Amino acid sequence: MTFTLAMTVNGQAVALAIRPEELLLDVLRDRLGLRGAKRSCDVQVCGACTVLLDGLPVSSCSLLAYEARGRTVVTIEGLAEGERLHPLQESFITESAVQCGYCTPGMILAAKALFDERPEATDAEIREHLRGNICRCTGYTNILNAVAVARDALARRAAPA
Repeated sequence: MTFTLAMTVNGQAVALAIRPEELLLDVLRDRLGLRGAKRSCDVQVCGACTVLLDGLPVSSCSLLAYEARGRTVVTIEGLAEGERLHPLQESFITESAVQCGYCTPGMILAAKALFDERPEATDAEIREHLRGNICRCTGYTNILNAVAVARDALARRAAPA
């Protein structure tokens, strides 16, 4: 038995037949070729599989794909505007916040959701918001710095000229 899943992914309408038990992570990675979200814990505790669903961060490893029907999904691949990286993507590079990179897409998308809701988030709020995203390589300092740098860049971008 299959269902038709119609949703918007990174600004593009998508419709495909899925089985009822398929997870959003598997549909994104295996069916749509969007490999930014990673499988890690499969129990919503590490953040490696984070994507935005209608602007909110969700664990795609435990969300049935069918739950995304009629909704908007943004993956790390959908943040850049053409060749222009999103300020969060840029800051992770400039602040050396990437080591193995496994957690990076989830960290960036979680931070984006925070800034969409609270562009002026404090450093303490950033730390609190990212607590559900685990990095096994770093001490988090560069990640937190990168997110703060991006916050400031986004504020400059939004300021009236």
